[in-house]
Amino acid sequence: MIRLIGRGTVAADVGGSGDPPTEVLTEAAAAFGLLASSARLHIVWALSQGESDVSHLADRVGGALPAVSQHLAKLKLAGLVRSRREGRRVVYFVDDSDVVTVVRLMVGQLTARAQGASAPVRRLRGSGA
Repeated sequence: MIRLIGRGTVAADVGGSGDPPTEVLTEAAAAFGLLASSARLHIVWALSQGESDVSHLADRVGGALPAVSQHLAKLKLAGLVRSRREGRRVVYFVDDSDVVTVVRLMVGQLTARAQGASAPVRRLRGSGA
């Protein structure tokens, strides 16, 4: 089980058998909901490797500038990314290292699975997709 210690800090509760509080589950579901978009997941993946402005992100993820800006706005409102001004540029960066850990773990596992099988990544059971 995983328990939330404070914003941005997660710890494994090895022997615990209790359920996490409803507020924690609600917050986790909201974060997973935002990351359910492959475009937003790609943006978080890119930002986990270093900060960037919106035009470089759009080039990297292959999205239109307005769409990437909208995705960044949603991620920013959720507290997953932050931004700062550098002259006329706005630079974005990941604000939650635990989210980066989860994203890297999931994407890394699916990439390893796909490379090991030399086949496309299979859909997760029960995903409905």
